[in-house]
Amino acid sequence: MGHRRLEGKVAIISGAATGVLDHVMGIGGASAWDFVEEGAKVIIADIDDENGYLTASQINKQTGASDTATFMNLNVKIESEWRALISNIQQQFGKLDILVHAAGKALTGDIEKTNLYEWDEMMDIHSKGVFFGTKCAIPVMRQSKGGSIIIVSSIDSHIGGSGTAYSAAKGSGRTFAKVSAIQLAKDNIRVNSIHPGYTDTPLSRKLVKEIMSDGSPDPRIPRIPLGRVANSKEIAKLILFLASDESSYVTGSEIVIDGGVTVQ
Repeated sequence: MGHRRLEGKVAIISGAATGVLDHVMGIGGASAWDFVEEGAKVIIADIDDENGYLTASQINKQTGASDTATFMNLNVKIESEWRALISNIQQQFGKLDILVHAAGKALTGDIEKTNLYEWDEMMDIHSKGVFFGTKCAIPVMRQSKGGSIIIVSSIDSHIGGSGTAYSAAKGSGRTFAKVSAIQLAKDNIRVNSIHPGYTDTPLSRKLVKEIMSDGSPDPRIPRIPLGRVANSKEIAKLILFLASDESSYVTGSEIVIDGGVTVQ
């Protein structure tokens, strides 16, 4: 076997319980499989115990090791849970090299139809969660002499999407990546955001199913120059690049991966 791109690295991927085989994978779940294939130890951090444990067990069965993937329950909205998670990882693995913020929840609705609970829910997951996780990871990454943090944002941070609270929260992650990149560069901790367009994930399937329930065609396709939605594995390849040392001079970047939607 040749050199593996993440050999010896330890990674947390939030929202990675979506990696169950023979199911449509989410971005976090697809990334978990890519990471272990490239030599990383992966912590699947998610609130979904059933699919989190299943994803981890399937990965370990395929790799033939018991600790290639480890599931740890995490509610990204709670800072104390992040602290406990990082502490457990430090004790078990002794370091942390990569943090991928892939946990997410989608919500549509214009300003007047969005209530405070919905607004706070989006901010808690996509803004506070990213802040808490990054803040807690910094000391451990500093001890490891560097690291890579990837924030999975959305093209809705660039264009006016249909989800008021969702778009605003995803925009927060976009800006936070730049601020963090400047502050953490001295510690060799790189921070980047990626901005997927329309992607086939369990989350998007649920939303599209509701839209198409009356027999309407998929409204996304006419907006995509490449003429199709992405699959989660295509997005995961970009995350893998940013997690690896191949991107050692990339920080503070916002990388759009959307089939051409935002260049029209």
